[in-house]
Amino acid sequence: MSWLLIGLTLVVGLALVLRWRRPAWYWLAFGAVFAIIRIRIRYAEVMTACQLTVPASRLRLRVARWMKREIPRQRTPRLIRVTPMRTGVRLRIKMRPGQDAFEFAAASDRLRHSFAVHQVTSRELKPGTVEITMTGYDVLDHVRMPRAKADTLKVPVALREDGRVHFRDYREVPHSVTVGATQSGKSVYQRTVIKELAAQRVALVGIDCKKGVELGPFARRFSALADSPDDAADLLEALVSRMEGIYDVIRREQRISADTPTAEIAANIWDLPEHLRPVPVVLTIDEIAELAMSTKRNDPRRERIIRALVRLAQLGRGAGIFLDIYGQRFGSELGDGITMLRAQLSGRVVHRVNDESTAKMAFGDISPHAVFAATQIPNERRGMAVVGYSTGKWVRVRGPHTTMRQAVTACNKHAHLTPDIPELARFKPVLEAAPGKAPTTVKPVAEAA
Repeated sequence: MSWLLIGLTLVVGLALVLRWRRPAWYWLAFGAVFAIIRIRIRYAEVMTACQLTVPASRLRLRVARWMKREIPRQRTPRLIRVTPMRTGVRLRIKMRPGQDAFEFAAASDRLRHSFAVHQVTSRELKPGTVEITMTGYDVLDHVRMPRAKADTLKVPVALREDGRVHFRDYREVPHSVTVGATQSGKSVYQRTVIKELAAQRVALVGIDCKKGVELGPFARRFSALADSPDDAADLLEALVSRMEGIYDVIRREQRISADTPTAEIAANIWDLPEHLRPVPVVLTIDEIAELAMSTKRNDPRRERIIRALVRLAQLGRGAGIFLDIYGQRFGSELGDGITMLRAQLSGRVVHRVNDESTAKMAFGDISPHAVFAATQIPNERRGMAVVGYSTGKWVRVRGPHTTMRQAVTACNKHAHLTPDIPELARFKPVLEAAPGKAPTTVKPVAEAA
């Protein structure tokens, strides 16, 4: 008996230590089992308490009256499957007639308390079936990115609150804006994106009007870099000229004729043959306010910048030009044309903000719930953000802590992948050499013609 008590004490002690120091190990060893047992036992009771049931059918009521039996109780949605995961439990539920997926999404907070889990999210898989993901612990407390396979212009940049990996997919969301207050983790998120893109065959172009202090260290991997508003205006117009040239190539290669299959008709760079396909360009703008704000009325330089940005946002996707814009605020106070530009940016990422109006600038046309979630990010959660999409969906994410040294090392390692773009040749950064040595440049990879 004493040995049994000692063994039980050791198991309980181990569980407590794991829950404190290694929550993921605790969940895999103990938490998932307890959660599945709790769900199986409480399922019908919780569905009734959360008002996720429907009355019995008229046929069953008539049969019960005819047989003089007890009136059937409320019918609960059918639990199809319970699947344990590395970070939680996933439920697949078959809804009853008359139910919709919004009811389960609205009851997510009540389900969280009822099943004693950290987070509950719901999504519709197909008509009549919903998937509820229950996270057993706070996966955003200490971000540990699982292995995720990157693809062309699709890179893993953060961890979602349900334990999945959040990708920055430029093919699906070509342009995005990232806002956040000082010390909110915005720059770290930017480093992560650049670090992941550095290993791909894409051209990185940057505009950093803070004398290049943010993007300058990555110069070995950048095909072009502007560190002043004047250079930025010229660089943007050069990108517009490149875009127009690419559309001329696409127009020549469309091959529209009666005997040409539809799949071979080119409408963007991805439909072009490999030898004609230009390299994609990702433009990173570190602080949009430095470009958009001007002390002069009707400043011609500002008009050039905004006009070029709007054109790139409207037409750049088909030519393989993608925008990543960063700033502390992105509202109409930056001047004319800003709201038109913001309307073209499908991806919205908001880190901690100092006021509600800043969150409304990004999420006001997406979801009021996303606005509230962005204003609730605590100060100690640097790197935590809310990602919203034009469809109205949103999710909390938190990126890994990518240091400047890690990002610079990745850019230096893949410097040989830097393509040579003739239109942007005069903006290619010149690398500073050690004292007593001449400046050097990295030999770029020639772009496909």
